[in-house]
Amino acid sequence: MTTFESTIRQINYPQQNVYNKLSDLSNLQALKERYELMKDTMPEEARQQAEKIKDMTFDSDSLSVNVPPVGSIRLRIVDRDEPKCIKFESEQSPIPFNFWIQLLPVTATTSKMKLTIKAELNMFIKQMVKKPLQEGIEKIADVLQMIQY
Repeated sequence: MTTFESTIRQINYPQQNVYNKLSDLSNLQALKERYELMKDTMPEEARQQAEKIKDMTFDSDSLSVNVPPVGSIRLRIVDRDEPKCIKFESEQSPIPFNFWIQLLPVTATTSKMKLTIKAELNMFIKQMVKKPLQEGIEKIADVLQMIQY
């Protein structure tokens, strides 16, 4: 099992607020709409990265996205440990993996977050995906850190 972890991120919102927003994936609809309104004002590099993600759909428990050249990926929440952790499992992916968001309180008004991906990778595949997966998990952490909870 290969593990990829994000750096620990400071979130300027209480742990419970962050958990409440992220544990119901339908809350991401507002983020998607906000991106559509703001994309013309974003830096070029950030906009190019965001536009690589296609056909994002979600409901309260699952998220589907098409990421060229990887293809379609579908994640489902398989465990919620309020307010500490949200665990996901890939349902559709070229490489089966688990993903989780860990949340810990720092103060009454701030928290910290770490993202983890675990995947069964042979040595050949591991060498090919190591850098893109590590960069990807950091970019996801960047986005989650910027959300208003």
